[in-house]
Formats: sequence, C-alpha cells, structure tokens
Amino acid sequence: MKVYLVGGAVRDRLLGLPAGERDWVVVGATPEEMLARGFRPVGKDFPVFLHPETGEEYALARTERKTGPGYHGFTFHTAPDVTLEEDLRRRDLTINAMAEAPDGTLIDPYGGRRDLERRLLRHVSPAFAEDPVRILRVARLMARLAPLGFRVADETLDLMRGMVAAGEVDHLVPERVWQELARALAEPAPRRFFEVLRDCGALGRILPELDRLFGVPQPPEHHPEVDTGVHTLLVLDQAARLSPEPEVRYAALLHDLGKGETPPEEWPRHRGHEARGAELARAVSERLRAPAAFRELAVLTAAEHGLAHRALELRPATVLELLERADAFRRPERFERFLLACEADSRGRPGYESQPYPQGGFLRAARAVAAAVSPRRFVEAGLEGAAVGEALRRARIAAIREARGRLRPEPAASEGPEEEQAEG
Repeated sequence: MKVYLVGGAVRDRLLGLPAGERDWVVVGATPEEMLARGFRPVGKDFPVFLHPETGEEYALARTERKTGPGYHGFTFHTAPDVTLEEDLRRRDLTINAMAEAPDGTLIDPYGGRRDLERRLLRHVSPAFAEDPVRILRVARLMARLAPLGFRVADETLDLMRGMVAAGEVDHLVPERVWQELARALAEPAPRRFFEVLRDCGALGRILPELDRLFGVPQPPEHHPEVDTGVHTLLVLDQAARLSPEPEVRYAALLHDLGKGETPPEEWPRHRGHEARGAELARAVSERLRAPAAFRELAVLTAAEHGLAHRALELRPATVLELLERADAFRRPERFERFLLACEADSRGRPGYESQPYPQGGFLRAARAVAAAVSPRRFVEAGLEGAAVGEALRRARIAAIREARGRLRPEPAASEGPEEEQAEG
C-alpha cells in the first residue's frame, strides 16, 4: 500500500500558489484494508475514503471506461494491481496528472511540469473527450491561471470543439454547470472562463443568452467598444476589480441580456432592454439552479441599472421609488452589491475604467437620509393608517432632495452608459 499526493495540490505547489485541498491516491490496497485502518467510505461510484484524523480524501487507484454519453457514462475499475501511472492517465490535463511521493519525489509521466513551465493547459490523452465536464474545468482553470500567462493548447481546444460538435456538452446537467461557473466567478480572471467556452463553441450551448450578445452593436458615442458581448466581458472585468463577491460578478455578467433580443432594425439603440433583460436573468438563473441571492441581484441589476445611471437627473420621488423597488431599506447589503454592479457597468467601456461614478455615492446618501426618516414621529403626531405612509413618503422625498443639493452633482460626462430610458 503506497500513498501519493496528486492533482491540484501538486500543481499549485510547483506554481508557488497557496495550498488548497489535498487529494491522495492509494495504490496497492483494497477497500477492506482501508476500512481496517479506520478510513470512512464516502464514494458511491468508486472507493473514496476519508482519513480518520485529517478528513482528507483518499481514493483507490482506478481506471475508467466510457460506456455512455455525458459525464455519468463511465464504469470504473479498482484493484491492487492498478498502477499510479494508469490512475494519472485518466486525468484531464497534464498539469493535473502529477503525483508526489512521501519523500517528495515528483512522479510526472505525462509532462505536466514541462507544461507548467510552458504555461500550457494540455490534455493527457484522447480520453479527455469522453467527459464534457472537462471543458468546464479547463475554462475554470483558465479563469484562475490566466494572470500567470497560461493558455489552452491548440490541440486541446480542437478536441473541445469536437466534443461540442458531437453533442457531449448537451448532456451537462444545470447543477454541474452552475458549480463550475460559480467557482470561476470567484477566480482572479473570471472573463477567461466565458472566453474559453466561446472559443470552443460551448457557450452557445450552455448560455445562449450570453453568447448571442456578441456582434450586437450599441451606440458608439456611449460605448466605444460597440459590441455588446465585448462590453459584457469588460463589465465583468470591472466587477472583479470592485468586488470579490461572486454575486456582484454574476449580476454584472447578466445585466445586459435584454440587448440580445433587440430587433436588428432598432440597432444600435436598445429601448426597453432592462425589462427584457430582467426576465432573461430570471430564466437563466432558474435554469442553472442559481441560489436565490445570485438570482435576485441579477434580476434587480438587469431591471434597474439604466435608472441608476440616471440617478443624478431623476426627480427625488423617482429616486425613492427606485430605492423601494430595490428593497434598499430592508436589504442594504444587497443594495450595495447592486451599486457595485452598476458601477462596473459604467466603467466597463474603453476610457471609462477609472472614471468616477457619482451616482453610486448619491444613491447611497439618498438611502441613508431616507432611512433616517422614521414613521414614529408621524404616529406620535396623531396620523393613522395611509396618512402615516403618505407623510413618510413626502418626508423621505424632501430628505433626498436636500441630499442631492448638498452633493452638487458632477457634469453629465461622468454618467453611465444608459441614457435612453425615460422616467416613469
């Protein structure tokens, strides 16, 4: 019985990255031996055990054979005679197919260390094409390693394109897509996840609502980048700069989906795209089984980002209505995430990356002064029922008007990209 550290832990140590979870492979053992040593079984499809003290995963060395479509279509074989090299051969990328012996010796039968030095994501064998989840993993790994100069090998990208053409991606279940997408959003360069998926054709199968944005024009006077898909990725870049929270980045990603449904004869204008986008953001989130926090922020951002960009022009009453629709008084943390997504949208244009976003400061101040107006004073003054609500509304509008006067808004040149939505 021999135990080896494998996979991402070995890769990250060689790259000098912080250590994450550690996975182990056990060669020359049986399930009965593992149980006798106190390991707890957790694997359903193949023997995986938890260490009795550390809780880390130890998997028996195994081989696999494709038996059907999708990533469930496999049979696994484990036995004491399965070698470490056979186990590593079934892995996705060479940089993930390395192992480390207890004495620190590196076992690298497929050139993983060389590919690390070349900054290359390359598949281990043609068996890569048997599991569509590997497309998502490669894309997610690019979101993590792109800042270090990594790229996908041409032959691996070709293999991924073939998998898409063969329909393998169509067998991915929403939960697995969401798992990889959410992890990619938390990485340093989340846009690379979507670029890789688009390069191999998978984005159109997984997120067609996002894919169709590419090639859709916007007014060049507000959007120097013109292309809506390019703008969306620039916004995602800015969201990653402004916030580490995946919810903010997800809202930025979905904020302009409505522009993909604008009739071509109306291009480059996109009147009403906010309402269309909110419905699409809801539909996409439900299809992917996204958690409620992600779905709600994405829908809110898609629906209201245009009005937020015009906050300095709006009547105080309209500002209050925006705060109420955003549930800003009861959910200030979500409102802050909404403002960050809106700021990312404004900055997600060439030449605007470092421009101020005074609308965010004004809306934060408006929420604060309006929230400070308590209904108690109107009750104590003898008002009842609907009269309390009306008095509260008028007082909050007055407070917002006064706050805007104090802030002395900057010129319109600093405003956001959406200037076509009418008040009301």
